[in-house]
Order: sequence, then structure tokens, then C-alpha cells
Amino acid sequence: MGASSNGGYCASNYASYCQNRRFSKEVLDNVHGTIYLDPLALKFVDTEQFQRLRDLKQLGLTNTVYPGAVHSRFEHSLGVYHLAGEVAYRLRAQQDPDFPVEDFDIKTVKLAGLLHDIGHGPFSHTFERQFLPRFLSGAPWSHEDMSISMIDYIVDKHHIDIEPECLKKAKDMIVASTEHGSRNSPTEKQFLYDIVANGRNGVDVDKFDYLVRDSRACGVGCGFMFPRLMGSMRVLGDEICYRAKDYLTVYKLFSTRAEMHRTVYTHAKVKGIELMAVDALSKANESLGIADAVQNPGEFWKLDDTILKRIEVDERPELKEARDLVLRIRRRDIYQFCNEFAVPKEKLDHFNDVTPQDIICSQKSSDVTLKEEDIAVSTVQIDLTRGSSNPLESVKFFQDHDSTDKFTIPVEHISHLIPAVCQDKIVRVYAKKPELVEAVSQAFENFQMTTYGVKGILATPEKKRNGKRLFPY
Repeated sequence: MGASSNGGYCASNYASYCQNRRFSKEVLDNVHGTIYLDPLALKFVDTEQFQRLRDLKQLGLTNTVYPGAVHSRFEHSLGVYHLAGEVAYRLRAQQDPDFPVEDFDIKTVKLAGLLHDIGHGPFSHTFERQFLPRFLSGAPWSHEDMSISMIDYIVDKHHIDIEPECLKKAKDMIVASTEHGSRNSPTEKQFLYDIVANGRNGVDVDKFDYLVRDSRACGVGCGFMFPRLMGSMRVLGDEICYRAKDYLTVYKLFSTRAEMHRTVYTHAKVKGIELMAVDALSKANESLGIADAVQNPGEFWKLDDTILKRIEVDERPELKEARDLVLRIRRRDIYQFCNEFAVPKEKLDHFNDVTPQDIICSQKSSDVTLKEEDIAVSTVQIDLTRGSSNPLESVKFFQDHDSTDKFTIPVEHISHLIPAVCQDKIVRVYAKKPELVEAVSQAFENFQMTTYGVKGILATPEKKRNGKRLFPY
């Protein structure tokens, strides 16, 4: 960021900014251009635990449908580190006497951005939300908490010299959007904890980076412009606020995220392949001790996306079922999508998960008797980051840069095109064998008619129902 784009840096701030670059390492990023890694960041980056992020795809198995989605959590972490620093420098340029941003604060925010995803497991959210619940029996586990454990492990393992207060605050910033963060809210400079993982309203640099990076990799385009928000943000009352005329830009952040979830992250074929991968990991768990590793950072860092290759090439008989599933993924013999339906909005608050047993019980006459192991069900929730609540109600705005008042803006004062319902829940059903598509599809339609009086319109084509594969992708 040059002097002409510094958002009003005073001379001393800009001199300090440039001075820090003298001792930094340059990395060329395909989203943000040149990123400067400071000496503290390099102490963490140049460890085998951080380098592991190169083997964790940012979008897990999405590249099986969108071939360009092979970028990793390594470059995303560098991007969030970069943007966290940019935001901190911009806020310091305001020189608000009530909320000064010191060099210590900037260093801490950048470190939180760098390390916020270091606790992700293989295939990221699929591992956390679909695989681990099968084995942890309700015990709480999150990648944010694992990030904290991994950071402590790295510091101890590599004898990293870091100020204890810097380390503590960086870790608190990482979990700021979780339940732990809400219970341990800081008493001062709370706005710093909203930069990387914003628990107040969801506007943070993590989303700024991944929405642009993911959409570019997948070739779907991105209408959200984070530089506009970064250029207008101010701290008022210990909270990051935005110009009132940028209301629709903030909304675009949330709507772009929802659109990416609908078209990319939860694509029907992607979810089907994820279900297969979870089944493969589950069948290999006893032999490979996959779930046990999450209790020990020293073992956890050895897990990455190459776990499927390990299963695929391991010839032990006890891994045959898992190996066969991986081979099915490779050969595109995937679980077949049968149908889906969106849960009616009046049922969202009291929705009970649909199970394979529900589908089986809805089977009427058929030549095939379905079993639970023949069916896979995926329930997808898409929202604007706050479940059924509208996150815009928690974002504060100001009129212009001379204003000192902050306020919320009722959505109806801006547009009647912004939806009143902020959440979708979609139930998808898959047949694990091609020859069962017809029977599973019919049973699922029966379930929908009995439960909701309607059936989904995205039913499997007749040719595929009869076991014929039309297009593998």
C-alpha cells in the first residue's frame, strides 16, 4: 500500500509502516499482490506445522467439481494476515485518542490473522462437522480451539520468543466469534477483536479474503468489493463502523457468502463426494487412529488431505472397505443424488433432522427393500452468518467522516429487495448404489408428501433413476 492509498496516514505512521517492511520477507500473492511477512510471522510460517497448511485445500473436496479450487489454507492464512495488518494500520491513521492503535496491537492482530486456521483438519469443515461427531460422542471440538492448542504446541516445540501478552491476545482474537470469545470479551479495545473473527456481526477480514480467493479459483466471479469497506471503516465507541452509504456493500458481503455456499461450497455433487470421504475415513478410523489425533497437537499436525491417498495405497485387509470407497471417488462412481427440498420457512425453527430411517419408513411398494446403509442424507444450512437473524441489524454506521454518532439502519429504509428470511435449510438424499436410485427417490418423494404435502422439483432424471449414469461431473 503506497502513500497515495494510505487512507490518510500521517507522516510518522507511514514512516513506521515502511520501516517495518525493511525487515520483512516479500511473498507474491495472486489476490493481494505483495505480502510482507514480518520476523515474528516468519518464526511461525517456517515450521512444519504451519507448512502443513499447504496440504489442506481451502475448499476441501470442492475441486472434484470445480477443478480450479486447489488453493490451500496456506495462502488464505497469508491473505488474512495481510488484510488484518492493513485494517489495523488504517484504523491507527485515524489517531483516535480514546482508542489508540499501537505497534503491539498491529503485531497481535496480524499474528491472529496468520494463525486463525492452523487448527483445521483434513477437508476442513467436513472433518469437523461430519466426521468427528461420529466418534467424539458429543464432546465439544472446534478448529478454533484446536488452533489455540496448535499455537501453544508450536511455541513450545520451536522455542519461539514471543511476549506472553501478545500470544494471549492473538489467541483470544482467534476465538472471538466463538462461544469462548463471547464469554471472555475484552474490557478495552474490543474493536481489535472484530478484525479477524467478528463475533458481533460477522464483518471481518477472514471473509474479505476467502470470498475473493474462492470465487476467483472457482471461476464464478465476485461482486463484493472489500477495499470499499476498508476505506470507510472507523472506530466509534470501541466498535468498527461503516459509512451509511456503504450499507449495500456490507449486505453484498453477506449475500455473496450465501451465494458461494449455495453454488460452490454445498454443491450437490460436492456434498455427495464429501459423504463418501466421511464414510471412508470412518471405516479407516480404527486402523489409522484418525479421530484420536485431535486430542494431541503432536499427532494432529500430521493429518492433512493426503489421508485419502494413504488409505488408497494401504493394502491391509482391514482397510479394504475404506480403500474401495476412495477408489469409487477416483473413478467417479459417486453416491447418486436423488432429490432435495427446502424446508418451509414456517418449519425452520422446529425442524428435526431427516434420517435414512425416515426414508426407509416411507417406502411403499418396490422390488427392492432399502436398508439404512443404502441411503445418505445431507442437511445443508445456508444463512447470512447469524442463523435466522439478519446480521445487518448488528452493524453500526455513521453519516460521514465528521460524524461522531453511530447507529443501525432498518433494512426497509434502504431496500425492499433484501429478503426478510435470512436462512435456508435444504435436505438432500443420495443413493449409495446406482441401482437403488429409483427406489430411494420414490421413498424420499413419499416422505416429502407425507411430511410437507409437496415434493422437491430437482428430482433425478428418469434415465439416471434406472441406474444409467448421464454425466459424471
